[in-house]
Order: sequence, then structure tokens, then C-alpha cells
Amino acid sequence: MLNGKLVRLPGLADVHVHLRVPGGEHKEDFFSGTAAALAGGFTTILGMPNTQPPLVTYAAWHKAQQQANLQSLCDVHLYAGASPEHLESLPDLGRDAVGLKIYMDQTYGPLRITGLSTLLSCFQRWPHHKPIALHAEGRSVAVGIGLAAAFNRPVHFCHISRKAEIELIAQAKEQGLPVTCEVTPHHLFLSDADIPRLGTLGDMRPTLASKQDVDALWAHINTTVDCIATDHAPHTLEEKLGPDSPPGVPGLETALPLMLTAVAEGRLTLERLVALMAHNPRRIFNLPHQEQTWVDVDLGHKHTLTNAGLYTKCGWSPFSGMKVTGEIRWVQFRGHTVFKNGRILANLC
Repeated sequence: MLNGKLVRLPGLADVHVHLRVPGGEHKEDFFSGTAAALAGGFTTILGMPNTQPPLVTYAAWHKAQQQANLQSLCDVHLYAGASPEHLESLPDLGRDAVGLKIYMDQTYGPLRITGLSTLLSCFQRWPHHKPIALHAEGRSVAVGIGLAAAFNRPVHFCHISRKAEIELIAQAKEQGLPVTCEVTPHHLFLSDADIPRLGTLGDMRPTLASKQDVDALWAHINTTVDCIATDHAPHTLEEKLGPDSPPGVPGLETALPLMLTAVAEGRLTLERLVALMAHNPRRIFNLPHQEQTWVDVDLGHKHTLTNAGLYTKCGWSPFSGMKVTGEIRWVQFRGHTVFKNGRILANLC
């Protein structure tokens, strides 16, 4: 506690972000995406590999990671992607990539693994000490749990959104299986009842779920859930409102205010929020410690989220108009003030 309602948190880590580089820089790039991250209290983000081209070879991954190192305002670590055509690249990618992302269900982009033999090959070739993150929905969650058991290796489940999924993961944890999972703010604070209001701005993968599903996620927030991850997936308004609207919503700048609101409402403690958004992500993905890095938040400040002043290139949020309690005042990154009172102060080195 600093004074009154002002509280200091460690720098947050988001393990699920789409930065759109390479190939989608009109939606987001490393500079704008990391500016949005800092404005949201995140000092480490993990970038997804379903780019254009996807990060499925060492050359493609290394080029993108070098670009991220040069153009980012905070720490960015990129996943490698699993592709049936590039399985031989996995051992090399596994030396340096933060983790392997396997898409088992419908996603936006060219990556999807459907055959069991390909899945087995991914688990066999990827270094055992490096995380595997799965986009798995419905029955695919059961397959992922089976793979974790068969190979005795940690598996992380991305954006869990349904009651049956979170309950199955809870049972797997009770049996001692090495599984972890994340949930997103949009699956915690929105449901299919919001779709008529949001239209295509509420379209994402997994799709918005029922109130029963949302209630189940909250029921497991203090036990089964390991991380809050934004699945920040920006598209321009023109794209989202067009005839072929791509799925995905931005979330880096709204996640912490939403979760602080849940703290104010008694849904979880501030200590649990820190575990979900800072400590657990760093432990699961073995992320490096950041010296002299913190986030100061005003727990009592009530305000309404708007599209005005967002740092993400897409410039909109599905949470615009939502009232929240809690605001980010100051972000310190490795000894430098990088965000203060709504302004990004960081510069590229």
C-alpha cells in the first residue's frame, strides 16, 4: 500500500497476445501493441505465432523475435507454431521460443493440427522442459489432458470458456496431472447475451458462452484457473464491421481495470489477482524476473471505459461503456517510468 487506495503491483505478464507481426501491421505492430500493454500494466507479453507467414520455421521465428526486440517497449517473447509441414523444425525452435502453440480447433489463420499422429509428433519433438500451449475446445480439452498424462509433461490450455471444460481441468488437477489453464476477461465479463448489442464486435474464438458457463469460470477463479490472459486480437473497425468479419477482440488495456473491479466486488482478492496476472504466468512459462518494475493502481477510482485514448492500433474495445473501479496510474519498467496518468512515456532504445 502506498497511500489511501493507491497500491503497487508487480509488472503483469500476459501469456496470450496477437501482435500481428509479420503480415498484419495495419491491425497492430510491436510498438503499438507494447504501448497498449504498458497502458494496461503488462510489462511482459507472449506473442502468438499465427501470423502471415506463421512462425513455424526457425528462420521465420528468429526474424520476428529480432524485430520484436528492436521495436517493443516492454519484453516480448514469441511462441513457435506447430505445423504438419514443418515438424522437423520443432527441436530447433524449442531451443529459443518461449513455448509451442498448437491449434486443435477453429482459429483465425493458417495453423490447425487435426491428425493424432501429428499431435503425437509435436509432443515427441518439442523439448520436454518447454511449455506446450493448446487452443483446445470441448472434446479437444480431453485429448490435451490425455496427452499431458501420456507424455508426463506440462500442458497449458488457452482461453478456457465453458463449464464442462473448466470442470474437466479441475478433475485433472485433482488427479495430479500437470495441466494449467487461462481464462480471458471477455469470457468472464461478457456472455452470449451481449452478442445482439455487440454484433460482430463480440465475435471471437472461442465464441461468447452462456451465463452458466461464465458463472462456472468465476466459481473456479480461486482454484482451477491459473492465469488471466487477454487473447488480445486486434482488427480494424472496418474489418470487424465488414461482410467477412474476422474473429477477435482487443484486451490489453482493459484487463486490469476489469479484474480490479472484480476485486472491488469481492469476487477475488488482490493477492489472487497478482497470482493470476503476474506470478503464475512467470512460473508456468519460466519468464525472467524484471528488476525495478511495478504498476501503481488506484483501487478506488471509478470510471467508464471508452475507446478514446486507446494505444492499440485498432482503437476500439468491446468493453467501451462499461463502468469499472480501479485505474492504472504509473508503470515503472526496469527503473524507467514508461506510463503515467494516461500517457506513454517510453521510447525505443
